[in-house]
Amino acid sequence: MRKLLAIAAAVSFVVGPAVTAHADPAADQATFQNYFKQKFPNVKFADFSNGVYAIDADSRSQWQAIEEFPPYEAAIEDGERMLKTPFANGKSYADCLENGGIGIAHKYPYFDTTKNEVVTLPLAINECRKKNGEKALNLNRGDITSLLAYIAFSSRGKTTSVEIPNDAAKAAFESGKKYYYTRRGQLNMACAHCHVDNAGKRIRADLLSPSVGHTTHWPVFRGAWDELGTLHRRFAGCNEQVRAKASAPESTEYRNLEYFLTYMSNGLPMNGPAFRK
Repeated sequence: MRKLLAIAAAVSFVVGPAVTAHADPAADQATFQNYFKQKFPNVKFADFSNGVYAIDADSRSQWQAIEEFPPYEAAIEDGERMLKTPFANGKSYADCLENGGIGIAHKYPYFDTTKNEVVTLPLAINECRKKNGEKALNLNRGDITSLLAYIAFSSRGKTTSVEIPNDAAKAAFESGKKYYYTRRGQLNMACAHCHVDNAGKRIRADLLSPSVGHTTHWPVFRGAWDELGTLHRRFAGCNEQVRAKASAPESTEYRNLEYFLTYMSNGLPMNGPAFRK
């Protein structure tokens, strides 16, 4: 935390990839990805899906050892069972989700042009459940992470491909971008201060991961949690680390943030679920 405070005091502005107030998302994406390619020239672009393990050989070897017998393996099996179990009314996730929910993680989040909002995969799962008379699942942990783990596992190797279909979607993208680059909390830090400007630098013994690829590997089994958790749970944790008030999971702010970050990682392979420290 002392190192985090030091970074907060030292960083006066975001010096990463320039993003203008009304930029073309495609141009933003190209600038963003090129920034990390130049910052880490020895990293293959596809490897950014592995987060910090793409940029540090020692961390990578430890992570690869853990991934041989991953702590989320049982969750994948539980998720497959849940996905294929009919609801009380006889219907199932297949009645709501494309391809029965199998191999679709790379298409989320997407912008629903009818509702004019970003739809994440956890939100789609709970909407499906409520539509069929089932209780909504906890959005941070538990059964929803098992379902997400199986869907992510069935999507491994597929390419992140989030689209921005219209001006309303572009506004959601811009909202997520603004959130990412806006200072908040008592430490007065933006997400980009850690994961753009200071990516590859250390906070105590931990390396800060590059922003590109952050959305490719969820849900994640974090050693700090000792369980699987969702991306929005991690967003909340980051907010709390800079002493800012966290938003609720699946809030508009977090959905738009996920939309922005995922679009910026377009072209990277999906490789969830995953282990992180």
